Amino acid sequence: MEYRGRVSNRPELTLAQRKRRLVSDELTEAALQLLALKGFDAVTIDEIVTEAGVSKRTFFRYFASKEDVVVQFLADMGTGIRAELAARPAGEPPSVALLRAVWVPLGECADHGDRALRVVRLILRTPALLARFLERQAQWRDDLAQEVAQRQGLDSEADFYPWMAAGMALNAFDAVLHRWSAGDGAESPEGLLDRAFAVIAPALDAPTGDRLDLLRDRRR
Repeated sequence: MEYRGRVSNRPELTLAQRKRRLVSDELTEAALQLLALKGFDAVTIDEIVTEAGVSKRTFFRYFASKEDVVVQFLADMGTGIRAELAARPAGEPPSVALLRAVWVPLGECADHGDRALRVVRLILRTPALLARFLERQAQWRDDLAQEVAQRQGLDSEADFYPWMAAGMALNAFDAVLHRWSAGDGAESPEGLLDRAFAVIAPALDAPTGDRLDLLRDRRR
């Protein structure tokens, strides 16, 4: 099973890079499934390499620790989100572009059902992994904000909109993961994401002047 986000503009890889990617994917797959099934503290690196069919030395060429496997998985998720946003049509409404971008990792979860649900629970319910997840999300927000600013022709340092838009999109993503994992997967990630974005879409798509007028009216 491949957990990585589908990136629409990934560059061509050399043969050596493809081989490294294949080994990395196999290790990630074995590690995530074992960790999700047995719990983070219960799994050893020896078990992971046995499951993946590689040596311990090979494992340490790719990852420094069990935690590093999950951290790299999260980094790949963020890369997929930003790459998808960059690939969306220029005239697409911000809410649609951000929804499609955030859907990249959630679509992978939907494709893999119960197995992906176990991995999501592992991350959300293991304090050390949850802390790294939140740390990664902060980096995703920075990256997405820069991408939003470029798409909207705004200054990412001076304008609030790019940071707020990126934050809202990632809050929606986070809320969907929590709701999906808490509900035993009864609701699809796609349906949950649509519901979450229905809440934030008006703010994402409203012209700046309209947003300011609304706030001023509320202060009166």
